[in-house]
Amino acid sequence: MMSVKEVWRRVKHHPLSRIGPGLITGVADDDPSGIVTYSQAGAQFGLNMLWTMPFAYPLMSAVQALCARIGRVTGRGLADNIRRSFHPAILFFVVFLLVCANILNIAADVAAVGEVAELVSGLDRHLMSAGFVLASLALQIFVPYHRYVFFLKWLTLSLLAYAAVLFTVHVPWRLVFLRTVWPQIGIDSNTAAVVVAIFGTTISPYLFFWQASEEVEDMNATAGAEPLFNNDRDAQPELRRISWDTWSGMLYSNLTSYFIILATALTLHAAGITDITTAAQAASALRPLAGEFAFILFATGIIGVGLIGVPVLAGSAAYAFAEMMGWKWGLERSVKQAKGFYSIIAFSVLIALAIQYSPISPMKALFWSAVINGVVAVPLLVVIMLLASKTAIMGKYVATPSLKILGWLTTAVMGFAAVWLFVPS
Repeated sequence: MMSVKEVWRRVKHHPLSRIGPGLITGVADDDPSGIVTYSQAGAQFGLNMLWTMPFAYPLMSAVQALCARIGRVTGRGLADNIRRSFHPAILFFVVFLLVCANILNIAADVAAVGEVAELVSGLDRHLMSAGFVLASLALQIFVPYHRYVFFLKWLTLSLLAYAAVLFTVHVPWRLVFLRTVWPQIGIDSNTAAVVVAIFGTTISPYLFFWQASEEVEDMNATAGAEPLFNNDRDAQPELRRISWDTWSGMLYSNLTSYFIILATALTLHAAGITDITTAAQAASALRPLAGEFAFILFATGIIGVGLIGVPVLAGSAAYAFAEMMGWKWGLERSVKQAKGFYSIIAFSVLIALAIQYSPISPMKALFWSAVINGVVAVPLLVVIMLLASKTAIMGKYVATPSLKILGWLTTAVMGFAAVWLFVPS
């Protein structure tokens, strides 16, 4: 029998532990509020929204790869690069809206985790929400980055719960593949609203800031590492690692979203349940349709990704704000070394927790978060594309032609989605 020390050594050196920021970023994309969006898509449209995931995959992957390259090449986060290259008003506009959107998104995620935890444990949802927030905050503040990120990577396995749900129901794979490439949907306001919600959830501004800053965190945590702008020797291996990491991380995220839409289409939509407003409602609706095991899997997945989504949302807001202000930042630093950075993390999650006890509906918070993200995403994508293409910033490691094409295509798609978001239904 192996000792605890031997088990720890094997886990610490497992290949999963060596995966970079792409995996965590991808899983954070499937946060509890995202699960609500994907569940609603499956419940309302059945199999006819599956096409959105393979369509979104190359777009979200390209943007995250660009953000990762910016962080690793320059050795600075996204907000810091924007501060150095654009008018301060642009950065302030983006960061202010990002922080607002993230707080509202955290509020929706915390509410979802509390509701699901109540379903599973029977304890009061507000009590569970408070415990969840305080535990998450304590981990971010008191556990150094190199240890904290290790556990976040293992938490990403919680997404496998959504693939496991499919083993509890019959899946007509031939029809699934057909509807993925040939959906039967009309072009109306309801369809447009769900498509816009899916793309807004999948390609979110907070992921851009997190991805770039996590590359910098990883670089700083690696002995002898330095920005690729000044380090030709490590450039090609690191750029290959970034490419593999982001595309594989987004694939994991994208497949999970696909499985959530599929699972709810085969259960909720098939049973005539077409309106899902909370993650807890999606989980509880599965119980009589797919059984207790499917319910537990779905609920476990929500809690697991909540443990990743909330830190990423709070962390990305703190990265952006601290970089804008020129403060010291980083989860590897202590509270004493980065007071401003940690104060933004604490402010974000505590305000989000306070919303649970206010008249503000978590679903309203989620709606306004989507609206704000819709406003921020397009100009921010334009800025990212300009940064990734500037030789003065990226040196000879500017974005490749394929990344530029996909990046500008993503900008166009999100621009179209933003217009749809504000068109009266």
